[in-house]
Amino acid sequence: MLKIRHTVVGLLSGLLLATSIAAETIDLNPSHPERYIVQKGDTLWDISGRFLRHPWLWPEVWQGNPQITNPHLIYPGDVIVLSYVDGQPRLSVEGSSRDVKLSPTIRRSPLEEAIPAIPIDAITPFLSRQYVGTGQQIQSAPYIAAFEEGHIAAASGDQIYVRSIASDEHRAFDVVRPGKPYVDPETGEKLGYEAMFIGNAQLTDTGDPATLVLVRTEKEAALGDRLLPDTEETPLHAFHPKAPSQPVQGRIISVLDGVSQIGQYQTVVLDRGAANGLEPGDVLKVFQGGYRVRDWVRGTNQSLRIPFEEAGVLMVYRVFPRVSFGLIMYATKPLHIYDLVRSPET
Repeated sequence: MLKIRHTVVGLLSGLLLATSIAAETIDLNPSHPERYIVQKGDTLWDISGRFLRHPWLWPEVWQGNPQITNPHLIYPGDVIVLSYVDGQPRLSVEGSSRDVKLSPTIRRSPLEEAIPAIPIDAITPFLSRQYVGTGQQIQSAPYIAAFEEGHIAAASGDQIYVRSIASDEHRAFDVVRPGKPYVDPETGEKLGYEAMFIGNAQLTDTGDPATLVLVRTEKEAALGDRLLPDTEETPLHAFHPKAPSQPVQGRIISVLDGVSQIGQYQTVVLDRGAANGLEPGDVLKVFQGGYRVRDWVRGTNQSLRIPFEEAGVLMVYRVFPRVSFGLIMYATKPLHIYDLVRSPET
């Protein structure tokens, strides 16, 4: 692992750190339709890919209704139409172009019915639960100190005793288990700590210990598990695929389901986050290569460096201060920990 880390890190600053985001050419998918009726189960990425070679360039061609708070919202039954303005492609909902004055009250569908940016099932488990925190946040959080008499663990419906919760400001909590630190592979600096989701608990009495009831669990709760105030769910319609607003370069440092080879619709952890300008919806390309191999023809002391090659695309959907979660949208080969990620560019 260290060998891989150092060979990749050694090339990052020289070859790729100086890249910048340039406006990409808007290339249409060669088999694009002229119009498409949005279906239930579609995602914004799917629809973008029907029209565009690079789905993350959707904001560059989308002609939404400027009077609607979020003009990127699209609903089943909407008809997406391809047109051209000054020779450039434009996509719009039929009857909702900027040339037509629409009232925001015309749309009566609930926001929850809007199609999501990426597959819901793949990311729902990671949207509303805090999975990354600082060492101080995790260590100072209230923790399970005891169970009901005779219990050595707890599950849904069981009562737990926690040290300590003095206020009822929060009544709903996520139960998490402190895990490994996420480490910057270049500097060795700890970027945050994994917090494995165990379940949800409801406060019944404050104090030291406080009394709570586990209302839902995915794993048995254990002594020492921490309690964090329940986080609000990130609306699935709140972001859309786009290129980052500034150059971003980093690496995959973990995968949430624990596999060694990473494929489509798996969630990976990146060593870049909000502090690096990343936002939900940002799209990054994944690259492999950069390592050195021995040149057996010229001699054992001779080597050459394998060039970086594009291996996949991911979309960031949850951002923490120094790390973020991204969903692999597609991969041309198995991806791995320490693969390079960077902003798409021409």
